[in-house]
Amino acid sequence: MTTRPPAQPAYILRGHTAQIHALHFLRANTRLLSGDADGFVVLWDMVSRRPAGVWRPHEKSILGMDSWGSDKILTHGRDDWLRVWQVPSTAEAEMSRALPAEGAEVERRSPWLLHSLRVNSLSFCKFAMCPVAKDQDGVLVGVPGIKDGVVDIWELPSEKRLHSVPPSTAVQATMSMAIKLLRLQDDTLCLVLGNEAGATTVQVFDAENKVWMTMYSAKPHSQPILSLDLSWSAGRYFTSSADAVVASHPLPNSFKDKLRSEEVVSIKTGHSGQQGLAVRGDGRVFATAGWDTKIRVYGLKSLNEIAVLKWHKEGCYSIAFADIGPARTKTNEREAEDKVSSLEVVFTQAPSSLTVKQRRELRTKETHWLAAGSKDGKVSLWDIF
Repeated sequence: MTTRPPAQPAYILRGHTAQIHALHFLRANTRLLSGDADGFVVLWDMVSRRPAGVWRPHEKSILGMDSWGSDKILTHGRDDWLRVWQVPSTAEAEMSRALPAEGAEVERRSPWLLHSLRVNSLSFCKFAMCPVAKDQDGVLVGVPGIKDGVVDIWELPSEKRLHSVPPSTAVQATMSMAIKLLRLQDDTLCLVLGNEAGATTVQVFDAENKVWMTMYSAKPHSQPILSLDLSWSAGRYFTSSADAVVASHPLPNSFKDKLRSEEVVSIKTGHSGQQGLAVRGDGRVFATAGWDTKIRVYGLKSLNEIAVLKWHKEGCYSIAFADIGPARTKTNEREAEDKVSSLEVVFTQAPSSLTVKQRRELRTKETHWLAAGSKDGKVSLWDIF
């Protein structure tokens, strides 16, 4: 019998000196954002594997990042600020490329700051984002409130707080550790939350009565929930925790759906501290970043462990998949349309007429990238299947 050699990363991105806490692909996978514990963000060119821009948006650790349209980047820091930066591709030429490893004293020009919200970062919970409504450019951002279990929802660009969602009475009210905001198929606003007690809830906003209702609750974990993500195609969301359990939960399609607590499916993986859970856009697999240095890939339906990726010598805290299919969340619909448009331009040309740079860019856009960030300050890029 022959055995395959262990999978190896396709590339290692070096330049951070602090642990990587957040990763995010954008611009049709041609760019990757990495944020570290010193507050630095690096915008990587995925074609050249070099930095396209470096700045320090926060004085403390980066908690989360996301993109809004094709030219805006949101960063959330432990310094209690959530900021929106305007970073069009045309502005990259003016940005600093001095990596964090070159020193904090190096002068780096920050992008144009559009919005700055004072938020609560006590629980280390990163923000969540979704559209304001269909066919509108605005977004809603959700962050933990001051009181345990409360989630504040702000609207951008107005910077108005629209909701202060009370904790669900179905579970013990503890600190919010992971949240997702989404619009259901009938445009109902929905909040998915995981808390410090290991419980998770799904709450929806009753627009007619102006109240938040709990549709689902479960407590599959004995330790704080560290992360969660969802799959539109599967109609499920997934949670990981400081314990060794990974759980799958029902996700509603509309306000009228009925969810049952017994619909939760959980497995004991034997590996505690799986963080940074992310679902791939095609809805086939999800992955976790482990405190034990390993990246684990699971089948979405079976929850079976199908791959273990090991390269880092220290624990991993963050993970991200490239967007390879339909928009993974409705927040990314505009970006997904930009991706399709850019690919159509390339495909209209005969393959023989493509330049080497165009071929590399096309290959980068189509690769099923899995990025993992570690305590060692390095980002590993994997292309496994």
